[in-house]
Amino acid sequence: MALVKLSGTLRSAAGGLTELEIDAPNIHQLLLKLAEQHPKLKPVLDRGVSVAVDGEIYRDDRFRPLPAGSEVFILPRMAGG
Repeated sequence: MALVKLSGTLRSAAGGLTELEIDAPNIHQLLLKLAEQHPKLKPVLDRGVSVAVDGEIYRDDRFRPLPAGSEVFILPRMAGG
């Protein structure tokens, strides 16, 4: 199980939840399960998010294994220049 922490628009789309536990073998599966459990999150996740696992940010390594007890922060991608 990973402890997933949400903020900003993700929190709003998840009905105000700030954290939840999800059992997933990797980041990709975690995001799929998150969208399945909270369908309003899907459009935000589809636009792109950054994922930090135990303090390390992963942008493109979606099949990175999640160790048991991981702390996962999901952040909406920011645009800008």
